[in-house]
Amino acid sequence: MKSLRERVLSDGKVLNDNVLQVGSFLNHMVDINLLHEIGKEFAKVFKDLKPTKIITIEASGIPMAALCALELGIPFIVAKKQSSSILKENIFKAEVFSYTKQKAFSIYVSRDVIKGDDRLLIIDDFLASGEAVSGLIKIINEANATLAGVGICIEKTYQNGAKDLYSKNINLHSLVRIKSLAGGVISLYDDESKKY
Repeated sequence: MKSLRERVLSDGKVLNDNVLQVGSFLNHMVDINLLHEIGKEFAKVFKDLKPTKIITIEASGIPMAALCALELGIPFIVAKKQSSSILKENIFKAEVFSYTKQKAFSIYVSRDVIKGDDRLLIIDDFLASGEAVSGLIKIINEANATLAGVGICIEKTYQNGAKDLYSKNINLHSLVRIKSLAGGVISLYDDESKKY
């Protein structure tokens, strides 16, 4: 996706060889026009798979999930990172390890919001090791629902997340694919098609 590629290259900040900060336009301060384009792109890519709901993990995936849901005219679900008095019972739960934060956490989804006949589309900002997506897939499977696909804004191809999803024949579409962040330089694939 050209507009997202341009913003990654112009405004993305390499913090180290594994971490790209995109908080000035994607997941902290949000460029709503760019997010609208992202929502339209994901909707175009996944509409024929007929998702009934979108699912993401709070908080970074919420803007792109919301705009994709708006384009598709379907609800979206936010997997919570903290339990609450509302989410204590009758929940789906999965463990996720965050390499950015270097800690594990649990995600929670009420059993009331996912039904067995749902076709869920996962939308998130980054794909690296695939831990977040794997946690959401575990919840989808536990609900006996169907995974329609996975839409990712920025994929780090040098980590194993995408490779693992492709090996399971999961329909993955990434809008921007990073080859490397080595030496503080953002190197992207010219073609966003899969390379595995």
